[in-house]
Amino acid sequence: MIELNELTDAAQKVFPADKLSPDRDASWELAAEMGWLMIRLPEEDGGLGLGREASTTIHYEMGRVLSRAPLIPAQLGLQAVIASATLADRAGWLERLSAGEYAPLHMLPAKLEADAGGKISGTVGGVFDADMAVAVVASLPSGYALVPTDAPGVALVERTVWDPSRRLFDLVLDGYAPDPALNLTDAAGARAMHAALSPDAHFALAADCLGGAAAALDMTVEYMKMRKQFDRPIAMFQALKHRAADLKTRIVTAEALLWNRVRDTDATITQAGALKTLAAEVYEFVTEEAIQLHGGIGLTEEHQCHLFMKRAMLNLHLCGSSDLWNERTGREALAALA
Repeated sequence: MIELNELTDAAQKVFPADKLSPDRDASWELAAEMGWLMIRLPEEDGGLGLGREASTTIHYEMGRVLSRAPLIPAQLGLQAVIASATLADRAGWLERLSAGEYAPLHMLPAKLEADAGGKISGTVGGVFDADMAVAVVASLPSGYALVPTDAPGVALVERTVWDPSRRLFDLVLDGYAPDPALNLTDAAGARAMHAALSPDAHFALAADCLGGAAAALDMTVEYMKMRKQFDRPIAMFQALKHRAADLKTRIVTAEALLWNRVRDTDATITQAGALKTLAAEVYEFVTEEAIQLHGGIGLTEEHQCHLFMKRAMLNLHLCGSSDLWNERTGREALAALA
């Protein structure tokens, strides 16, 4: 049985903290070689059979270095294939995806229409790193299905985003004829699959946020030890010490909730969404403070502060906005008290 600290040590050796945003393709190959794509694959299917804690550990470490490798959508896509009871070549797809082929899960509503002959047209928007995907797990009118990116009637259009560590694409369908052999669910089963996989998406994103927040704070503290004012390191100034301590407190508190929720098999989607919101808001606050504590250099694009900030800003809007989850959490809390 692989221990979580072994995963942490391995990740930190392969992806050291001083090398932010390593090359995407090289990082993807390393992840596949180290078996990280097999972490959630059951042992009976040839995988490692590990649970949420293991995958969350990896996502935390990848957030720490602002990894460009799309491990979160890849993991979710693989879990969708694992859960499928209708995919014709399920074993073959599991082998391909765990060996390094990429098929991300897309969970946003898609604007798709089917004609009388069953051909589908429309746009599946916001697919991460679709340029390296062999297929996309998308919700079609008939249910979740694998959509090959090289199939007739399928095209990719890149959408530029502020965060340079990620790439987003629209999957444009124009008369695409779905292959029944690639169906993962029927229309009724799509909702159940979405509900089953949504908490994992929130946990993974929360881990990415807190790994990045911790790295941004570590970088800031090291700068404060080096930067001198009045012949003293600014880390010795009490007011700045208190600000750094406040950031550490926020991160540690959110991390405690993360691991509590990850280990709770009964955690609801609202609890997962609330956790993701807390982690993303902590990440945003930490990166904004990090820029200020770096002084003038923190405001420049030449410094790495902006890389963390841009990732934090995008994470805030993934898997639902803060307003959505704060309202839902509040309503459920009020209903429980009534």
